[in-house]
Amino acid sequence: MYKQYRIVVNTAAGRRRYMQYLIPYIVSSGIVDRYDIWVNTHNGADIEFFKQVAAKFPVVNLVWQPDGVVNGNASINAFYKDCVEPDTIYFKLDDDIIWMEPGLIEKMVAFRIDNPQYFLVSPLVINNSLSTYLLEMDGKIKLDDYYNACAGHSVLWCSGIFAQELHEWFLNKYLRTGKWETLHVGRKEMGMTRFSINAVLWFGDEMRKFGGIVPGDDEEFLSCIYPTQHGMSNAWNGDAIVAHFAFFTQREQLDRANILEKYGKVCREQAVADKRLDECFGEVKNILDAVNVDEQELMQRKSPYRRVIKPVSWRSRLKKLLPAWILDIKSIRDGRKEQRRSGFIVE
Repeated sequence: MYKQYRIVVNTAAGRRRYMQYLIPYIVSSGIVDRYDIWVNTHNGADIEFFKQVAAKFPVVNLVWQPDGVVNGNASINAFYKDCVEPDTIYFKLDDDIIWMEPGLIEKMVAFRIDNPQYFLVSPLVINNSLSTYLLEMDGKIKLDDYYNACAGHSVLWCSGIFAQELHEWFLNKYLRTGKWETLHVGRKEMGMTRFSINAVLWFGDEMRKFGGIVPGDDEEFLSCIYPTQHGMSNAWNGDAIVAHFAFFTQREQLDRANILEKYGKVCREQAVADKRLDECFGEVKNILDAVNVDEQELMQRKSPYRRVIKPVSWRSRLKKLLPAWILDIKSIRDGRKEQRRSGFIVE
């Protein structure tokens, strides 16, 4: 509880390789009443990981897909119908939020309560196009060119090389030095525009006005359509920072650069200063290690959900027919083209 509000954190899950870093921040928080893990996967090892986490931490509640079907992002919408409790603040975090500044949850809940006029509020998110734009406009980061405010920006959202540079810039200049607070930019209001909802808070009472029924693309509806229709805006609390690992367009490059492991090392080093957080990191790691040992067997388990058969594109069909050596040459060529587009961050 916080100032008479119940605090419910939720995450559409999941990928345990990311959530090993997210979960400790949430379960160690003294104000979180419930952590709903929306089980939105067929992966048997991930599901077992979530089950063991729920058994270990009483605050964790597994929520199963209401329609009994999992289809990636397309099956997430149904979960919002349960996010309508009165006197409740919901904090939705992507499963690949991999670092939070100390006291982040409390800071964001306080901001949410102090600013009830906004529909959604978000912290400043490292690796989020519009958050990067805020850093650019506030002079916190200097880029090699002007990149405009676009949620699906061809560089700020799409480029794996840019994401790598951004993460390494943040890790080296601000995380490892403990100077992340120098990136704070204050409250920033926004409206009539889409943004990536990597970390957002809303009031259950507001969501209840439309029954939690989120049609189509949940990001477009929640960040843009609904607030615009009702004359509301959204806002960032730019004095609170989280790090978001990757959009699907960036993931391969970041994995090659071992960015996740670099964050993991920083997370564990910083957690030592907080006994409860440090204990939670250790407990989650023990669960992860045990699940990984049995991964092969767990992956053979039958999914609790129906599967959606996705049509195979002509590109996928062609890729299967091509010899491996042709794909290798293409990968090398594409990698070289991408490398030529490096140097986005000047300072």
